[in-house]
Amino acid sequence: MNCIKQILDNQGRSQRWLADKLGKSYNMINAYVQNRQQPRVETLYEIAEILSVDVKELLVSNKMELK
Repeated sequence: MNCIKQILDNQGRSQRWLADKLGKSYNMINAYVQNRQQPRVETLYEIAEILSVDVKELLVSNKMELK
């Protein structure tokens, strides 16, 4: 799972904007945002660079936090 939607929302950016920057179709970006499809690792790094975030911020951790 990824957090692309949350980061786009937080930055006030649209999926179409990301699609244009990444050179991918809106439908592909929408599939990433809706977690119907996960981007390749290389694409994830490109998205992180475009959004100026650490690639880790795009991912949902698979580890539970201990309290």
